[in-house]
Amino acid sequence: MKDNFSKRSDLYVRYRPSYPVALYEFLYGHCRSFKLAWDAGTGNGQVSTILAQKFYQVIATDISSAQLAHATQNENVVYLQGAEQIQEIKSGTVDLITVAQAVHWFDLEKFYEEVRRVATPHALLALWGYHLIRINSEADRLIEQFYTETIDAYWDSERTLVDEKYTTIDFPFEEVPTPEFYIDVVWDLPQLIGYLNSWSAVQHYISRNGENPVDALAVELKPFITDKVLMQFPVFMRVGKVV
Repeated sequence: MKDNFSKRSDLYVRYRPSYPVALYEFLYGHCRSFKLAWDAGTGNGQVSTILAQKFYQVIATDISSAQLAHATQNENVVYLQGAEQIQEIKSGTVDLITVAQAVHWFDLEKFYEEVRRVATPHALLALWGYHLIRINSEADRLIEQFYTETIDAYWDSERTLVDEKYTTIDFPFEEVPTPEFYIDVVWDLPQLIGYLNSWSAVQHYISRNGENPVDALAVELKPFITDKVLMQFPVFMRVGKVV
């Protein structure tokens, strides 16, 4: 599992969007029990904090100690540093396994082996992510051009799986059809720029070239984002029963 977010974990914490309540309610509707959830690739604990409101206990894991250092503390969330396989989780105990915007960094063979080991009968596995933010036609065009041209060569190869909305990953589970979800945020230009700066490709670009490509994009975007406006991230999901 790659760690691309330790370097700027502060940006990740401040600007990563929160997932809609409806997404969690959908998952809960397919869970048989709410004793234990495992949030793999938890980052700053964004998802585990929500799961803790429903589950008796949540185990949240991430390879990055810097990310875990920023995680929100909850009395029923246990944070552990680790990648795809977590020995501390007992076999046959987990009712829901979640991976949000992270499974493309995983060694899937190792992860799925661990999923089968820790899952209760008919446990649920949910993998999801989100793609390019949508604002208005002019801003969308500039951001897409930035994404596909300016920083295209600086994305890790695994990013292709996000572009393909996880449709091409191996998913050997009894799949559950999922509705469409969107993440809504109300941001101004500085908040949007903060989010764009959290992209791993932007950090790679800065490391190799000594300058921030987002600075020029911010100038181009300024005429089209003059106040706080509604912005949306399309969410994509793969959900399955571990049987």
